[in-house]
Amino acid sequence: MAFTAELRCMAVRDHGRWPLAQAIYRCPTCDSLLDVVHDMDALRTRSAADWKALFEARWRSPEEPYASGVWGKHEWVAPGVARANIVTAGEGATHLMPVPRLARELGLGDVRVKQCGTSHTGSFKDLGMTVLVSMVAQMIADGRPVRAVACASTGDTSAALAAYAAAANIPAVVILPRGKISTAQLVQPLASGALVLALDTDFDGCMTIVQQLAAQDGVYLANSMNALRLEGQKTVAIEMCQQLGWRVPDWVVIPGGNLGNVSALAAGFEMLRALGLTDVLPRICVAQTAHAGPLATSYDASWAPLVAVAAKTTLASAIQIGNPVSFPRAVRALRATDGVAVSVTEAELADAAAAADLGGLFTCPHTGVALAALGKLAARGLVRREHQVIVVSTASGLKFADFKVGYHEGRLADVPHPVHRNRPLELAATYDAVRRALDARLPP
Repeated sequence: MAFTAELRCMAVRDHGRWPLAQAIYRCPTCDSLLDVVHDMDALRTRSAADWKALFEARWRSPEEPYASGVWGKHEWVAPGVARANIVTAGEGATHLMPVPRLARELGLGDVRVKQCGTSHTGSFKDLGMTVLVSMVAQMIADGRPVRAVACASTGDTSAALAAYAAAANIPAVVILPRGKISTAQLVQPLASGALVLALDTDFDGCMTIVQQLAAQDGVYLANSMNALRLEGQKTVAIEMCQQLGWRVPDWVVIPGGNLGNVSALAAGFEMLRALGLTDVLPRICVAQTAHAGPLATSYDASWAPLVAVAAKTTLASAIQIGNPVSFPRAVRALRATDGVAVSVTEAELADAAAAADLGGLFTCPHTGVALAALGKLAARGLVRREHQVIVVSTASGLKFADFKVGYHEGRLADVPHPVHRNRPLELAATYDAVRRALDARLPP
């Protein structure tokens, strides 16, 4: 049985059908975003038990491309991409880490962190980019000219695009807001040889320009409004259930900026249910910062229409987005999963990240947003001790060393009293001085 997928309008399915290899990002009839729609009847010719067995056999396989958590689900992602054209760096298949100390402090039971930041370029963006760049490689192999692949980014998307495009020898263009991303995030696309353009605007301004390039200059768009990105990111949901013995958690908490991630997550859970591998959906919480929280504002107003905002500077720079492209997708996802949206302050996200670090993590500020939101859900009684909870960690804390240092040095402007601040003790180089410090700080 041949497995196939196509692009369809998310608002009105009958508006048209387009191949995944076509450079189209919105419905020509109504301007809605597009979805990747799989031939579910073809997928159902294989039983749920057989799909589980296949995915288990491929998990972290030495056989390429199945070392990748994404391409281990090849038939559910982009079946039209030939194996020879897959561009992969072994992304996905990341650890689902229990955090019992943090769970106890929140009054909860089973809390785990899905460590997407341990992927190739240090963020979950690799999961979508391997699919998108592989499709571009397929297009080129089929004789379609592609001038370059381009994205607007606040950091992580640019790193993923640049790395995967470099691996495929495809030109990459990265458009960033000048001075608004970390040094580690800026150097990644530079190191991969991308054309990096730093503009005097915010992410939303960069996004406007990259969409113009895609419409007028033959540049392929790599942002999450491109539905192919979501196909890779939805494998996070499939991996979670696989790692839990094909059970569905009660809650999943994920930080949201441009909001493609929650859309992808819900799509993965729904595909599992539709094909009989699971029978329920989790509740999903999208966590945003109060400095850039248009989805949370909409949710608090009973799903009012999107009101774009000028996002304020936030420690969680990758989600500093005031006009999220995937807003309608996110609303659809949260409605389908009885989900919620929560916003948190800068101090709350910083303290939550530091609290998690005390349990052995090294969290990025965006994961701190999700952890702070989980704390609020627990305080409200929405998440309870009997619930199994997964927090999606979207990036490596190593990309945000300045955030960590600033917290512990007490230099973060919006975090005047860091609860978990820890500083080195400067002592004389004597045994007695060291011994006194140990006696003062350690239990007998």
